[in-house]
Amino acid sequence: MNKTSVEINLTTQKLVLFGPNNALEEFQVSTATNGAGEQMDSECTPRGKHIIDEKIGRGCARNTVFVGRLPTGEIYDRSLREQHPERDWIVTRIMWLSGLEDARNLGDRVDSKARYIYIHGTPEDTDMGEPGSRGCVRMANADIELLFERVDVGTQVSIIE
Repeated sequence: MNKTSVEINLTTQKLVLFGPNNALEEFQVSTATNGAGEQMDSECTPRGKHIIDEKIGRGCARNTVFVGRLPTGEIYDRSLREQHPERDWIVTRIMWLSGLEDARNLGDRVDSKARYIYIHGTPEDTDMGEPGSRGCVRMANADIELLFERVDVGTQVSIIE
């Protein structure tokens, strides 16, 4: 297993990939419109220590659409958005997070995994660098593809303000 870790800063809307001794990459992200929070159904981004519990989408084409973590067979484009304006688009890759801090982001009504908190790809016309998600951490597709290849299941993810 490689020795990387990830830090997501809700204030700066940045995700930093760290190696054993230094920062390796920095990416703009988009976290929750509703801000930071851990409660079920809050549509907030949970803070604290997490791990990447599952990686989904290896080998899928860029802009592959996922619903319930399964590829739908669709490839995102603007006409698909026009046909389904209500969808919260999850595309390209998914890294499903699991909280590590009991009663903060693990267990009962604060469980990040049960809340389906992901780091995932998003359509290219989604604004990065500003809050806009329903709790997840959105990344540009090229960025999520790169990150997906550089982290393993079990990689630590810290979400801070």
